[in-house]
Amino acid sequence: MLDFKKERLAMVEGQLRRRGILDQRVLEAIAKIPRHAFVSPEYLASAYEDRPLPIGEGQTISQPYMVAVMTQSLGLKGEERVLEIGTGSGYQTALLAELAKAIFTIERIQALIQRAEQTLQELGYENVFFLHGDGTKGWPEKAPFDGIIVTAGAPEIPQTLTSQLADGGRLVIPVGPRYSQTLYKVTRKGKQFTEEEVTGCVFVPLVGAHGWKEEGWPQW
Repeated sequence: MLDFKKERLAMVEGQLRRRGILDQRVLEAIAKIPRHAFVSPEYLASAYEDRPLPIGEGQTISQPYMVAVMTQSLGLKGEERVLEIGTGSGYQTALLAELAKAIFTIERIQALIQRAEQTLQELGYENVFFLHGDGTKGWPEKAPFDGIIVTAGAPEIPQTLTSQLADGGRLVIPVGPRYSQTLYKVTRKGKQFTEEEVTGCVFVPLVGAHGWKEEGWPQW
């Protein structure tokens, strides 16, 4: 029988702390969240391996290390309002919900957001608000946000998202060609935006009006 708690703690120590994840709040939250609850049954035995896993609909749950890097880059203290683009499995959403006051998450694939909402409700998260739609447009009615995290690769940094940052807010987003991106941290100071390269990465494409164009997807 799989000992998920043991595997989760080993993941935190071996895959995260030893590779430079030092934000104690992030480490404690990842040690708490049952990643296996967000993966498909056929991948349960791989739930705590440091790699992405398929979740259906051509999407993946990101590798734990990349989830930790992106979350640590946001520098959350506990009172922030955070926008997540790409709900996916809901695992990253749960981590954000542990670390910030309110999470607003957008997913373009209805089957995924329905599944994620059910999982997060079953785990007791009450500070997450869901929207089915085009995440590249952000959620202007709920802006500004102290943090924005994008869990898909964009061809460029969407101005629609940077404009929804609060003063001092941070946007974490993978940017680059479809099969190889650089993770950026964008910080807003007044009307100025500074960009910082964090690490190389590979994500599924960010599809939408201000991302990649993909035929066959609904238009909002």
